[in-house]
Amino acid sequence: MKLLLCAIIGYLLGSVSVSILVTKYIFHADLRRQGSGNAGATNAARVYGLGAGVLTFAGDFAKSILAMLLGRGLGGVTGLAIGGAACLLGHCFPVYFKFKGGKAVSAGAAVGLMIDWRLFVILVAVFGLMALLSKRASVCSMACAVVLAASTPLFTKEPMLIALAVFTGLLVLVMHRANLRRLLRGEEPPFRLGSRKK
Repeated sequence: MKLLLCAIIGYLLGSVSVSILVTKYIFHADLRRQGSGNAGATNAARVYGLGAGVLTFAGDFAKSILAMLLGRGLGGVTGLAIGGAACLLGHCFPVYFKFKGGKAVSAGAAVGLMIDWRLFVILVAVFGLMALLSKRASVCSMACAVVLAASTPLFTKEPMLIALAVFTGLLVLVMHRANLRRLLRGEEPPFRLGSRKK
């Protein structure tokens, strides 16, 4: 029952789409109808600028940390993993917003931190390096997804945490499948910050 509660709490927390709330109440618009149409930090930054992107990332990151901390409190490491996985699913398919959410990047970064802070530092470094090399947010996100899944066994032998990392990496890749197709066709645009005003 406690593990089921971890999943329910995680999913409901994950379903709080920060980008949609930020753009609705600050910019009076629906982010899902602008830019790439994705309700995530990257699209928020692309449409409304760095501030909106950072605010969205921070909110999504925090809700994921909270879901995992609550899960750990209720069910230990297993509860943490279940809470984290459920939060990721809620983030991508939010019940409050017709199941149209983000791509699990911000939430996935929180998973890295909860597994090991050194892993999180590596993910930040990989994201920054790929940003310099590719200038494409999707490439950065997918690279981090692969590194998260592949590197977690170097920092923990806990099966549930390794499973959470692999699940997170795969989910991020699946959510970026359209970006991957555009990359293969040479049609993925470089990332640029937006500047729309309130």
